[in-house]
Amino acid sequence: MAAYWRHTLRYKGLFALAVFGMVAQQAAYVISPLYLRDFFNLISSSPAVSYAVAAAPLVVYALIQLLAWAAGRIEMACGLRMIMRVANNLIEEAFSFLMRHSYGFFTSSFAGALVQRVRRYKDSYERLYYSLETNLIPGVLYIFGITVVLLSRNLFMGLALFVWVVVFISAQWLFIRWQQPFRIKRAEEDSNVTAALADAISNQNTVALFAHNKEEEGILGGAVQQYSAALWRTWKGDLLLYGVQGILSIVINVGLMWMAFIFYRQGTLTIGDLLLVQVYVFGLFNHVWGIGREFRVIYSLLADAGEMVAILQTPHEVTDKPGAKALTVTGGTITFDRVEFYFQKTSPVLSRFNLAIPGGQKIAFVGPSGAGKSTITKLLLRLYDVPEGSISIDGQNIAAVTQDSLRDAISFVPQEPILFHRTLLENIRYGRRGASDEEVIEAARKAHCHEFIERLPLKYGTFVGERGIKLSGGERQRVAIARAILKDSPILVLDEATSSLDSESEMLIQDALATLMQNKTVLVIAHRLSTIMKMDRIVVLEGGAVVADGTHEELLKQEGLYHKLWSIQAGGFIGAPDEPDTGEPADNAEATAELAPADEEK
Repeated sequence: MAAYWRHTLRYKGLFALAVFGMVAQQAAYVISPLYLRDFFNLISSSPAVSYAVAAAPLVVYALIQLLAWAAGRIEMACGLRMIMRVANNLIEEAFSFLMRHSYGFFTSSFAGALVQRVRRYKDSYERLYYSLETNLIPGVLYIFGITVVLLSRNLFMGLALFVWVVVFISAQWLFIRWQQPFRIKRAEEDSNVTAALADAISNQNTVALFAHNKEEEGILGGAVQQYSAALWRTWKGDLLLYGVQGILSIVINVGLMWMAFIFYRQGTLTIGDLLLVQVYVFGLFNHVWGIGREFRVIYSLLADAGEMVAILQTPHEVTDKPGAKALTVTGGTITFDRVEFYFQKTSPVLSRFNLAIPGGQKIAFVGPSGAGKSTITKLLLRLYDVPEGSISIDGQNIAAVTQDSLRDAISFVPQEPILFHRTLLENIRYGRRGASDEEVIEAARKAHCHEFIERLPLKYGTFVGERGIKLSGGERQRVAIARAILKDSPILVLDEATSSLDSESEMLIQDALATLMQNKTVLVIAHRLSTIMKMDRIVVLEGGAVVADGTHEELLKQEGLYHKLWSIQAGGFIGAPDEPDTGEPADNAEATAELAPADEEK
């Protein structure tokens, strides 16, 4: 509610006019029946009353009803305009805050569920405003107004109505508060259904290839059943509440009319007062039933919005320090100084890790899966903060500079690039938003994706599908490389950037990468060792520590882990009696096979 109220007050003028319209409308609805009472009193007291005299209260009644209509239009026009603006603000705020959460946050969350939470956050405000401004608050004002009028006409009737309203509303409020945990649970189960749907749909190809449609249907069915059970618990409470409301409504309707009849017989109320009471009772029923309904709606909306509010109240794990300055890259020297990092405190990924990379050096990281290769690049990009030690670029601690400037200085090509469901032109231009079409096409030529793009019917205007699914793995990889070429940052990180390419494409891309690497500090993660033989330096990792460091030839001579890995990829031919050790992998299928899948962080 605090966030909703804060955004609403950004539009004080519209809000004030909407409140004015609401109050004026309800005042008119309370006052106008008084003139109907006068009309009936006139015609009942004197059958010979003139038309002019009888018409006077009806004219006033009509004018007040017109004022109510005008006030309602003011409230609606201002309210709708404010709702539109606030809803836009809420989406922008939620998106901005959500996207600044850490890499770890998103790896632990379902994208579909997050999308639903943002949508609910916005939708809840729209429905909450409607509930408060057009139902709940007007109902309270109307009830207050008719209670004052009845008190002025007859103390006993006014007090009876007041006590009944207090009992009725209090019972509803207490009952609905008791139901709130069930509504929160229902919202959670609804999110679980969305998450199950999104998870299965985003992995449809895997489901089909493993013939697991029945299993996925069972998972979704279980989530739906849990949601249905939570929903039924809230509905059972609503059924009970409706029953109690019906009994209380009958009691007040019959009770007030009987009291009015008694006072009419005693001469303290007129025939017009009987009509006034009946008009007020009908209006009262509409409002008190509406108040109960809106109580349930409001608590449901707060439960729906609560999931997004929880995210907004969760501090960002990786943040810019106060006064953080932009990173300035002069030479591109990278230093890891006694870096400690772990995903679980019992199993460190890096322990007192030290590494110095001079500016302009091309360095490759090799080692078995889980050695920490991908972790090093994630820490360099500051997807995680290091609890101990430091990482610096040209002497500047990356924890003390802005994240945007750090990532602007680094071009990253992942092993499995994911593209936006936008055109190829837009996807490549993402590397540098202000690039011209000619610059985008030139980058595509260097990455050797211009050829396949030109064969497409819409060429660079082709939409690539969600996550780039309409392109092959190699095509997506080349688009990602073109994006990095266009970005042209002083530091380049390649995470097995040619793994999805066929041999011919890889040869072309290697030429492009050789051009891209010039005058840059380059970090390459490689499982296919044949792609890094000409790197300035190869660092061998095992268990999060450096176990060997040198050139390709130097590491082969050491006959350590690197020699072992090279022998495996060479198909076991190194040192065979009939095959001299040339230091080159054998020309067979196994020689180009990847040693292991990409690092999986645990």
